[in-house]
Amino acid sequence: MNHPFFRFLLVGLMNTAVGLSSMYMLLHLAHFSYWWATLIGNTIGAIVSYILNRVFTFQSNAPIADSAVRFLIVIMTCYFVSYRLAKQIADWTMTTISIVPPHYTNDIAILFGTALYTVLNYLGQKRFVFVK
Repeated sequence: MNHPFFRFLLVGLMNTAVGLSSMYMLLHLAHFSYWWATLIGNTIGAIVSYILNRVFTFQSNAPIADSAVRFLIVIMTCYFVSYRLAKQIADWTMTTISIVPPHYTNDIAILFGTALYTVLNYLGQKRFVFVK
């Protein structure tokens, strides 16, 4: 477990569980829109992610003010790229292929967006936020 990517995945499991469950609760229980549910849920997961990645994954000594600003830039970029692309792909797929009922479009978009977000976020954090 010495490689940062494996630690990142472990932290990712934790913050994804927190963020993803928040997204689905906001979407289905609180009836928030796709965008509000993903934004708020992602923010909750990002807070968990920042703390754990700073201390555990990258063991960074970078000043908190600098790394927090860089972290915010990375997560916001990853959020908008990942969830926008996922929404477009899910919408296109559901109208073109229509494998499952259309009311699952947002659920599928959230899952795809989360996977894409994870990869982009790791690269951004490793190369821009917690650089040693």
